Amino acid sequence: MRKVAGRSVMAGLAIAMLMALVACGGGNDEMPVPPEVEAEIAERIAPAGEVAMASEVVSAPAAASGGARSGDEIYNSKCMICHASGTAGAPILGNATDWAPRIGKGIEALYTNSISGFNGMPAKGLCMDCSDDELKATVDYMVEKSQ
Repeated sequence: MRKVAGRSVMAGLAIAMLMALVACGGGNDEMPVPPEVEAEIAERIAPAGEVAMASEVVSAPAAASGGARSGDEIYNSKCMICHASGTAGAPILGNATDWAPRIGKGIEALYTNSISGFNGMPAKGLCMDCSDDELKATVDYMVEKSQ
């Protein structure tokens, strides 16, 4: 008799719990959210920025100054870091011995290497805001100063 009574109590508890769950979760009503709260929520969860393709980006210095930077400007702000000291095998500006074999490959090869990278030099010499034309002007400047 004790087993039957225990089962009855357990069954009664299970039914009571089931009824409580049905009573609590039966509705699918949504609370209305005021428009100003919705706007605040949308502002808080909005993305911090947008992804843009490189072809869609205009370099900030070129856009700010109204034109491309000169080879001299690029060299002194970006390339000098390696090309003044020969870091990682970079040919030193003004050293004709360093530059002769490179110049011998032709200007197009130098342009390609400056844009795509070569040996220890990363693509664009890490001047990611430099346009290809600015890099070519910088190569021209460096070659002119190193012959």
